[in-house]
Amino acid sequence: MTTPTPEQRVAELGLVIPDYADPPYGERYGAMKPFHRSGRTLTLGGMTPEDRQGNKVFPGRVGATVTPEQGYAAARYTAVNVLGLIRFAVGSLDEVTSFVRTLCLVVTTPEFSDVNLVANGANDLFVEVFGDRVGRATSASVGVLSLSGGNVFEILTVVETRGAADS
Repeated sequence: MTTPTPEQRVAELGLVIPDYADPPYGERYGAMKPFHRSGRTLTLGGMTPEDRQGNKVFPGRVGATVTPEQGYAAARYTAVNVLGLIRFAVGSLDEVTSFVRTLCLVVTTPEFSDVNLVANGANDLFVEVFGDRVGRATSASVGVLSLSGGNVFEILTVVETRGAADS
């Protein structure tokens, strides 16, 4: 029995991956690019739990207006957005050979310290889609006071791909 590819796993999980080609990602945020490729390394810009129209999933602060479970769901939603940006950058999720690093930012009250449990919403999804060997990254989870647009979560992601960027 062969192991399903990441694209097959996405279909099995019923995930709806956003298309970041139309309109192009990032234009409403100012002077930024959606990703950077150097050799086989793909670095993605910060992703948040927003749909393509800018509607936010569970905006607010974990420990005040957002429960840890809602924060986990927002992180998971963000991870699906990351999958869309990977597709936009390299054409297929099957091109990813390793998740290198994730930096997860969670808006919290000062006393909330379980930021890793919220960030697991994203990191768990990557393992579900890519498997334990490819989907597990080095990761840091940081509680912050605010994020752009009132979002509760943001992730910065670095992955390795099969092919190198065109020169």
